[in-house]
Amino acid sequence: MSSLDNMLKILDLFGEQRHQASTDEIVNYLGVSKATAYRYIKSLANTGLVATDGGMVSLGPRIIELDRLVRLTDPLTTAARPVMEEVADRLGLNIMLCRYYGDKVMCADQIWPDDSIRSSYQRGRPMPLFSGATAKTILAHLSTYQLNNIMLQHADEIAAAGLGRNWAEFSANIRALRRERILISHGEVDPGLVGIGAPLFDSGSRIVGSLIFIVDEARLSALGADWLKQQIGQAADRINNCMRLSADPAP
Repeated sequence: MSSLDNMLKILDLFGEQRHQASTDEIVNYLGVSKATAYRYIKSLANTGLVATDGGMVSLGPRIIELDRLVRLTDPLTTAARPVMEEVADRLGLNIMLCRYYGDKVMCADQIWPDDSIRSSYQRGRPMPLFSGATAKTILAHLSTYQLNNIMLQHADEIAAAGLGRNWAEFSANIRALRRERILISHGEVDPGLVGIGAPLFDSGSRIVGSLIFIVDEARLSALGADWLKQQIGQAADRINNCMRLSADPAP
């Protein structure tokens, strides 16, 4: 691991349960000397990625700036937002854009016209990689190399999710999910809620996220699973076409 990788690992310390970290905690977490930790902290603080106060380190204001830039300039977000707005307005259904990075899935954007439905998904909050249509839609389209690494690191979680006790079972289940393309999950993340998800790809046809309807069981019964799958699939196709067109050079 390079020194840059090691320095950026400091950001992994922070989460909903930990807002600050001391220098000693950073030293222990990274396994580096105190002098090296101070150097890393200083570099991150100079860029605004962390802030320091009284010997404690926390996330810095540059992250707020970067968050705004992502909303304004990220190719997937900018391609998806107009489609999501049109679909949510026309159908009155809650719709989410989710992203994948590392071994995490998280909500990147959402439009929520039906506030009677409460979901644990929140923008920027990491969610389970092996539960729900949101994650499984992405998981189904990862490369064999990516899936093998995930299996090596998360075998117990994969088994607990019913996705396989070994590589043969896991890869067979993933192939079955990929054949489905549009996935439906019932109560896997939030009891009583149903996710209907379609895959989203970048201009190189690599999976980058999923587009999801979140409905309750009553709405699913009223509208029909096949109709909901058709609607989310068509919306995802529009976004995928935008992603491909945005990458084509101008004539």
